[in-house]
Amino acid sequence: VAAFLSHCQDPTGGFGGGPSQLSHLAPTYAAVSALVLAGSETAYKAVDRSTMYSFLMRMKSPQGGFKMHDEGETDMRGCYCAIATASMLHLLTDELLEGVPEYIRRCQTWEGGIAGEEGLEAHGGYSYCGLAALCIAGRADALDLHAFLKWAVHKQMTREGGFQGRANKLVDSCYSFWQGAIFPLLHEAFRQKGEEVALPADHCWFAPPPLQTYVLLACQHPNGGLRDKPGKSADFYHTCYALSGMAVSQYDVAGGTAVVGDPANLLERTDIYYNVTIEKAERKCAYFNSLPPLSVDGRLWA
Repeated sequence: VAAFLSHCQDPTGGFGGGPSQLSHLAPTYAAVSALVLAGSETAYKAVDRSTMYSFLMRMKSPQGGFKMHDEGETDMRGCYCAIATASMLHLLTDELLEGVPEYIRRCQTWEGGIAGEEGLEAHGGYSYCGLAALCIAGRADALDLHAFLKWAVHKQMTREGGFQGRANKLVDSCYSFWQGAIFPLLHEAFRQKGEEVALPADHCWFAPPPLQTYVLLACQHPNGGLRDKPGKSADFYHTCYALSGMAVSQYDVAGGTAVVGDPANLLERTDIYYNVTIEKAERKCAYFNSLPPLSVDGRLWA
């Protein structure tokens, strides 16, 4: 994996979708996540952290967001991919974060969730991206968290048990993560805002058993893999995010587990900030914390 992804890394920083392709924040986040999951020193060293930081700064918009690629669109995916990538590689700086909380706040809509761009509709994927980026940065206080929570709790459907991504849309298994992971993030967000006293000690404001039942009974394809909903084909994207949402829903805030069906259905716990397993997230922290300060353009970063 590390050898292949090395061929996808651009000499000027970042990763493309394949060898010799344009650097883009989405495959950059995916590549760094894959290398963290690989979990070896060889994998970590595959990333040129100096050129990566230069690439992330080059993608930074004066308005506080991030372009997905050179001359590309600026949206909430860019914020999350840039902030999560920088955090995983221990490259998060005040310079990189400048203006980001204000940009994300401007994308919070009257509904309470976060849109992909200012003035658009609140959306589950973009809401996760904005909230996760702010939680990583320690700036979740920038949002109206009560309005956010009110919007999020209404996205779990009572009949199917799964989540919809937007108002008046059908349930989709990928939102098991994009919407499901919002709730433990909101616990952290309220903590950052100093409202710990109001947090429920035994739940995250949504119902895990119906969500797990939807994924297990409606989304497993007979030929393997997971799908959006019955009638659709299985694919890697929905397999990843349906399972990721399952993993989030199986662990409660008090440290216990809630598993539907056979106890063997319990999945490894995933890190809600990056969507990699907790053990791999801790392993990469130990490695990068042991490194000397990084030099970028003649400046030293921790």
